[in-house]
Amino acid sequence: MNPNIDKDALKQLREARMPWIDRAKDSIKTQAALIKAIRLQLEGGAKTVPQIAAATGLETAQVLLYVSGLRKYGTVAEGPKDGDYYTYTLVSKTDA
Repeated sequence: MNPNIDKDALKQLREARMPWIDRAKDSIKTQAALIKAIRLQLEGGAKTVPQIAAATGLETAQVLLYVSGLRKYGTVAEGPKDGDYYTYTLVSKTDA
């Protein structure tokens, strides 16, 4: 088996998949930026989803989706209600 053929095949495959790889990279960057914006808001203390959305300029539904995921994986914790909405706080590494 000729190693040059394998290299060429891999190069062609990489080039063919480049649009998907670029989209995945962009998606990861966007997700990281959204999580960072939410975490920055929670560093100042407990906030509700609508408060986070207003402060970040994100849609409430999008914030709720990310906060739910962060809660599921132990990054944020649900606190007491503030009116009709629960508040959320960052979980410190020592709490985990």
